Amino acid sequence: MTAPATRLALGIDIGGTSTRALVIGLDGIRYGFGRGPGANLTSHSLEHSLDAISTALADALRDVDPRHVVAAVVGSAGDRNLAVPEVADAFAQRWHRAGLSCPYDIVADALVAFVAGTASPDGTLVLSGTGSLAARAEDRQLVHIADAHGWLLGDLGSGFWLGREAVRATLAALDRRVAPGPLGRHVLQTLVGEVEPGRPPRQTAGDLVLAVHSRAPVLLSELAPLVDQHAGDDPEARRILHEAADHLLHSAGIVRPPGATSPLVLAGSLLTTDTELAKLVVPRLSARWPQAAMSTAQDAVAGAAWLAAITAGRLDDDEAARLHQVLLPAAHAAPAGR
Repeated sequence: MTAPATRLALGIDIGGTSTRALVIGLDGIRYGFGRGPGANLTSHSLEHSLDAISTALADALRDVDPRHVVAAVVGSAGDRNLAVPEVADAFAQRWHRAGLSCPYDIVADALVAFVAGTASPDGTLVLSGTGSLAARAEDRQLVHIADAHGWLLGDLGSGFWLGREAVRATLAALDRRVAPGPLGRHVLQTLVGEVEPGRPPRQTAGDLVLAVHSRAPVLLSELAPLVDQHAGDDPEARRILHEAADHLLHSAGIVRPPGATSPLVLAGSLLTTDTELAKLVVPRLSARWPQAAMSTAQDAVAGAAWLAAITAGRLDDDEAARLHQVLLPAAHAAPAGR
């Protein structure tokens, strides 16, 4: 759809696995969408990240006159990286090369995830995807964050954490010289292939360690679905999932006061889809904060575009809420597990 000559807003969601850009009108109509590879500067080179952003922008602006884009919000994991002077200069060059001249705000990806789930300016986000965090927002600003420390230092209860724990449980079984359960067998099959009968457990453990270290660490998150899949037939999978839920509830309790009634927003694929982890986390959140409305954030790039539209149209709270309903209707449905 070709955009009319009007005021447009642009949102960008920069993640570790993909980068998305969305152009909308102030009425919520979507005029352009683009996708590129992951561009998180924590895990990708500067040139790779800038190329990914440029790809997403080029696609989103294909049928749009960039001069009509009057406000933009860029949500990024590791948003502080974009404030480093040389990175900021390089990003600005790509911005102008795309034909854009409007100002842009760079915010944390957690903020765009939060606003993708609610039009309320205040509330709490609980996120579990590749990484994990809990955050409290006031006046659409993040005022308190727990975790989000990355795969090496934190992200407890995340997809990466689930995958790493699955490997650790498999190695523990091999160290005890006992046959791994269904989860461990699936981990071995995924990472090292079929294991020959009678193969010494130490050799199999060594193969598994080598396989893990031959890949980027964050790719352990690809094993998270195996933990979910084996929740019903492997005690180790159930233990891991319960520990993950404990971690996420602990993070939520750090940032959210007892008795709070502001909205709770769930984000990340492990909490916004029908996973075993969501089935553990959602009822516990509901029991702990029974008066809170709960929603899911499944379209962070639309959240970024919505924030930009508020600026572009100088929308008041009622106008912003109406636009949110049009642009992000899925956020207003009940989350899985509630």
